[in-house]
Amino acid sequence: MLSTVRPASRTISRQPLFPRQLAAGLLLIALAWPVAWFGPVRLAEYSFFPLWFGYILTVDGIVERRTGSSLVRRSPGRFAALFLVSIPIWWLYEAVNERLGNWQYLYPREVGFFVRHARASVAFSTVVPALFETADLFRSIVLPRRIPRWIRISPSPRSLLPFSALGALMIALCLVFPRQAFPLAWLGFFFLIDPIVYLLGGRSISAQVARGHWDTVIALFWAGITCGFFWEMWNFWSMPKWIYHIPYVDRAKIFEMPLMGYGGYLPFALEVYATVQAVNLLARVFPPGYLRFDEVEEPPPSREP
Repeated sequence: MLSTVRPASRTISRQPLFPRQLAAGLLLIALAWPVAWFGPVRLAEYSFFPLWFGYILTVDGIVERRTGSSLVRRSPGRFAALFLVSIPIWWLYEAVNERLGNWQYLYPREVGFFVRHARASVAFSTVVPALFETADLFRSIVLPRRIPRWIRISPSPRSLLPFSALGALMIALCLVFPRQAFPLAWLGFFFLIDPIVYLLGGRSISAQVARGHWDTVIALFWAGITCGFFWEMWNFWSMPKWIYHIPYVDRAKIFEMPLMGYGGYLPFALEVYATVQAVNLLARVFPPGYLRFDEVEEPPPSREP
């Protein structure tokens, strides 16, 4: 008697046609955007977080629609942790700006110290998830395949410490000479933090470019300039809002930001990534594989003839 052998069934992960977070994100944007620009002041004051939360959910839904996976789908808890990590990271830049004076916030009315800082912290919580969601999106669209290996920058471990010292020097210079050296604030933290993350065994840009992989750098660059555009566009007619006082280049503006200032969003995205990875060395919140945009596919080993 012949037995019938059935082929093993394969589980096919189907992307949802319209993920729920995509619908929720688009709805939030549709409601919060008009309020931010044209709504009553008392409502507009609370529009920043819903608007950017809508952006984050929208991008996450698009990524899930394209790939069947996303930051929310992989782990809602870790997705929420991105918001918590984001708050102290941006407050660090606010502390540096106390010396630089490159931007200031305009408010429609006076509010108390605690209320202002609480609202600011809620707004700052969206920075990291917005950048990482956007990097995830560009990883799925612009980088569907592994980018061929490019230039390898592979200093020895001993020479990485001088890079870190260089980053500390950059930060010190921008604090001592804020008018002349202010751009170094958008480079110094990366040079300071990323080599240390590499030496301590974390996920770092240094480790990836040492192998000739620039995928994460490109995804973060795209994310930085894209989020920068939306930050400046949605800010332009909003209230509260921010304005800039940038020496030497405070002309040729797109929205409130001088054109040359948009270049700062590129290294800023790298700095955010490096800082998150430094925090992750302590907290171990984001395991390898959660941030898919920084995954690097190694080519299969070559076969000797």
